[in-house]
Amino acid sequence: MNSKPQSEARIALFADFENIALGLKGNKKKEFKIDIVLSRLLEKGRIIVKRAYADWTRYSEFREDLHESAIELIEIPKRSQAGKNSADVRLVVDALDLCYTKDHLDTFVIFSGDSDFSPLVSKLKENNKSVIGIGLSGSTSKLLSENCDEFLYYEELIPERKTSRKRSGRGTKKASKQDEAFELLLDAIEALLRENRDILWSSAIKDTIKRKRPSFNEGAFGYRTFSALLEDAAEKGLITITRDDQSGGTYVVTEVRFS
Repeated sequence: MNSKPQSEARIALFADFENIALGLKGNKKKEFKIDIVLSRLLEKGRIIVKRAYADWTRYSEFREDLHESAIELIEIPKRSQAGKNSADVRLVVDALDLCYTKDHLDTFVIFSGDSDFSPLVSKLKENNKSVIGIGLSGSTSKLLSENCDEFLYYEELIPERKTSRKRSGRGTKKASKQDEAFELLLDAIEALLRENRDILWSSAIKDTIKRKRPSFNEGAFGYRTFSALLEDAAEKGLITITRDDQSGGTYVVTEVRFS
C-alpha cells in the first residue's frame, strides 16, 4: 500500500465567456451556474486563478454570480472595435504568461468549446501542464475536446436531484447535524472516487470537504476529531475503515455504501 496521499492539483481557470453565452443562447433549459463548475474543479484541487473574458456590457446579467464566486472579470472591448478574436488572444496570452511564470500551477482549465484554443492546449501540455477542457455539448469542437487531457461537458456536471441521506431519522437537532456531517463525508468520498483515487486517505477526504466548504470543522458537528467522525460513520455502517501502519496509523476508507 502506498503510504503517501496524492497531492492536490493547483488550478488556473480561464473562461471564454462569450463562447459559453453563445452556447446557451436560445436554449432556455440551459441555465448557467458557475458554482456547478467550481464545485467539480474543487474535487480535483485548489483553484488559484479564476478569470472570465467577455465584453461585460453585453453579459451584465451574469456579473453578480461571477463576482460572488470571486471570478476576475476581464473586460474585452466590443467586437466592432477590437475584432472577433480579441477575447481569445487575451486569454491565450494570460494563460501562457502564468504557464511560464508560475511553476506552482500544474493544471489549466479552458472553459470554452472553441477549436481556436487547441494550439494553446498543446503548448500547455508541452510545458508539462495538465489541461482540462469544459464546454457545452452542442457547441464544442471535437478538435478541442480530444486534445485535452480531460474534457468535461457542462451538462454532465449538473447534479441530479437526490434525496438527502437520512441516517438518524428522529428529527432532532443533533440528528440533523449528524446527517449533515455524513452527507459531507459521503459526497467527498464520491468525489474522490470520480477522480479514480485508489486509496481513500482520511486526510484526502477532509481536504476535499474543506475545499468545497472552507468553514468545515468537525467540532461544529459534535466530533472531537475527524477520525471520530469516520469511526461514527463506520459504526453506522456507512463506510468501512482500516488503519495504515506504514503512515502511522492513518485511517483509510476501504468500502463505502451509498444509499
